[in-house]
Amino acid sequence: MSTTIAHWASGASYAGSGDRRADVTNPATGEVTGSLLLATREDADAVIAAATAAAPEWGRTSLARRTQVLFAFRELLNSRREELAAIITAEHGKVLSDALGEIARGQEVVEFACGLSHLLKGGHSEGVSTGVDVHSKRDPLGVVGIISPFNFPAMVPMWFFPIAIAAGNAVVLKPSEKDPSAALWLARLWQEAGLPDGVFNVLQGDKVAVDALLQSPDVQAISFVGSTPVAEYVYSEATQRGKRVQALGGAKNHMVVLPDADLDLAADSAVNAGYGSAGERCMAISVLVAVGPVADDLVARIADRTRGLVIGDGGETGEEKEADMGPLVTREHRDRVASFVESGEQEGAKVVVDGREVRPRGAQDGFWLGPTLLDHVTPEMGVYTEEIFGPVLSVVRVETYEEAVALVNANPYGNGTAVFTNDGGAARRYEADVQVGMIGVNVPVPVPVASYSFGGWKRSLFGDTHAHGTEGVHFFTRGKVVTTRWVDPANRPQGGLELGFPRNV
Repeated sequence: MSTTIAHWASGASYAGSGDRRADVTNPATGEVTGSLLLATREDADAVIAAATAAAPEWGRTSLARRTQVLFAFRELLNSRREELAAIITAEHGKVLSDALGEIARGQEVVEFACGLSHLLKGGHSEGVSTGVDVHSKRDPLGVVGIISPFNFPAMVPMWFFPIAIAAGNAVVLKPSEKDPSAALWLARLWQEAGLPDGVFNVLQGDKVAVDALLQSPDVQAISFVGSTPVAEYVYSEATQRGKRVQALGGAKNHMVVLPDADLDLAADSAVNAGYGSAGERCMAISVLVAVGPVADDLVARIADRTRGLVIGDGGETGEEKEADMGPLVTREHRDRVASFVESGEQEGAKVVVDGREVRPRGAQDGFWLGPTLLDHVTPEMGVYTEEIFGPVLSVVRVETYEEAVALVNANPYGNGTAVFTNDGGAARRYEADVQVGMIGVNVPVPVPVASYSFGGWKRSLFGDTHAHGTEGVHFFTRGKVVTTRWVDPANRPQGGLELGFPRNV
């Protein structure tokens, strides 16, 4: 049965005035499960207006009260995370354990935001000049927009909105059209936690909704995660209108395996990071760089592990082992990823494991493509140059460490990378040599904990501010510096006119 999926504004479901709709499907069955209302410009303006009306009062709310709401939200999320995981699996397709992991990493940011009163503390200097004191403070921006991707419908929004709300802002979240229901579940949870109506709103839609957020004079900042072409567009359009922007784009993450590495650990890590969530992660390992003589042995170990993976409906429960990997998010995306396997083979790559031959445990109409391993890939091939965003792991063979680093640095993306080695000196050198924002040493998916910031370099980030951590706090606030003189009646300063520039004495 298909249900109508609406917007959320001022603490209630909001249908809007438009009649445009989009189907929401269960990727494991191919069944249409929802009919999503796509916002008109008028609908978008109404949702933004709800946030605009709520922002001033929330910004004046005490830090103590804001913290209480954050803690309540955290407790509700923790106790009901299985509900949210089931929603994610039903619309995205990732297996339940992966969905729960996504929620856990998002909850880390909620917990970080619970301590925001400490991070919002200003400074105070007494007596900077005779009878003059100075103090600094950080104020909320007002209304902020979040545009999130399909691959993490809970975690990516939670990179942003807990900090934005804790800092005193009102939020308009525009989730992906492919899996929009998680955002509405989170909106209801915020309401249950005691957040005032209008502080957290959900705007459903496509480019019309995105452009409304980018162009609205009431929206002060935009946080975006998605493909590089769209990230570049978001950055350009929003900054032209004076908005703050953090736009996180695409990736082509390399995992470099040096000759002294533990090959079992490297093989396990390559499979986990390459095929988890069907490769639909911006931090997925899509290129494995085998240095020197390790390639044949390493490829064999990866292939052996890959062939043993269970592919199936991630929402199924029962006596059988949970599937390791679910379907891709849409039929169109599945076909696109499969076309890269075909083109890679035509260009000379060796197909070691062919995901097109998958026999899934689940409905045959699901959007299935199994884990695929390509060997002898070269940097000229389309399977190397394009961000595939699917379960395709490409192996590039090089002879030296220097070649591996040059390969990583020549790539236009700079999101994440990993090096596998037992040599501390080599790891330390790699950390210094590579031009990438997030680095793992024997850690294949180096997503930082919430107290550190998430973000890449080069064409993986537009704007100079990363997500969460202290950079996130600064992104969602702006500084004020107040210089104060209170006249002491017992020691009143002499008056008089002096038109020269003020000097501190």
